Amino acid sequence: MKRLDLYIIRQFLVTLSMTLLGFLCVILIVDLIENLDRFIDNSIPARITMKYYLYAIPWFINIGLPMSMLISTVFSIGLLAKRNELSAMKSTGISLYRIAIPITIIGLIISFISFELDNKWVSKGNEVRYNIEREYMKRRSRVKAHKELRNVFLQKNEQTHISIGRYKVETATGRSIAAISLNAGIVNQRIDARGIKWLDSLKVWNVTDFSIREFNESGAVKNIIISKSDTLLGLNFTPEDITQQSKTPDEMNFADLTKRIDQLKENGVDTTKWEVDRQFKVSFAFTNLIVVLFGLPLVVMKSKGGLSFGAGMGIFVIFIYYAFIKFGMSMGYNGVMTPMVAAWMGNVLFSVGGILLLIFARK
Repeated sequence: MKRLDLYIIRQFLVTLSMTLLGFLCVILIVDLIENLDRFIDNSIPARITMKYYLYAIPWFINIGLPMSMLISTVFSIGLLAKRNELSAMKSTGISLYRIAIPITIIGLIISFISFELDNKWVSKGNEVRYNIEREYMKRRSRVKAHKELRNVFLQKNEQTHISIGRYKVETATGRSIAAISLNAGIVNQRIDARGIKWLDSLKVWNVTDFSIREFNESGAVKNIIISKSDTLLGLNFTPEDITQQSKTPDEMNFADLTKRIDQLKENGVDTTKWEVDRQFKVSFAFTNLIVVLFGLPLVVMKSKGGLSFGAGMGIFVIFIYYAFIKFGMSMGYNGVMTPMVAAWMGNVLFSVGGILLLIFARK
């Protein structure tokens, strides 16, 4: 059985490598053709274009993995059936369940690899790509340049916490600002301001209608300054620090999203969308295991033409699965479902469907 497992694993991994490489090339070419006019219209240098696609590779691999896993599963088992090797295995008492074990284990391992890939490389690559689009693609960019940010929260050196209700990127002005300074975990100063504006020549903020409160170690106010006029203050953060907080969920890994959600919750902001995206980062990784569960029985459902039938049905199922995932996320964004249910509903239903197909398949 060990030799048989190694034979199946080797055949599966060879097919997976070739399929994934093919998908990667196709996705790269299609995306380049789609974006070529945008690169030309914005006069983007060749080195920036190469950098853009170099950092896009982890994302392309991640989205190509589920389809590659499905095709590899179908072709690995399908070729065994076509060469009558599957029949020979069954005649010796080896069931489809036993044959499925090594491929299922690979699907589980690839799911964990996909999760790590998304957290370490995909989010970083998306951040670089989106920054390129914001900086260089002034026309027809798929990623909108941020003009106004709401509910911005910053933490600097674990000693300064800043909250900005509304911030305009182009003019570097903000409204409803609160800055809290800590000393050994105790609040020693709080600055509240109606408005701020960055003065680039002086590298300071012009603060309007502000109050400064200083506290003693027991938390009591020991000094207070209230002014309706303007003044210049160094608030320990710059406009660049603010725009860094405007990352999309695609630019954050699981830990960054968790930290961001905690910050937003502490300040009373609705985090439903962020929580759905965080759950989806985990649920999407397990797509690689689910397509294996579906691919295995699809090949053996028909005695003749099982390979072509399995490939066709598998591709149909995975597109339905993707549509179901998007539907669930949409329901989660709108608050119809909880983030957990919205992100995992498709996985649970299709996992049950795959297991049922495997149970009723000819073993």
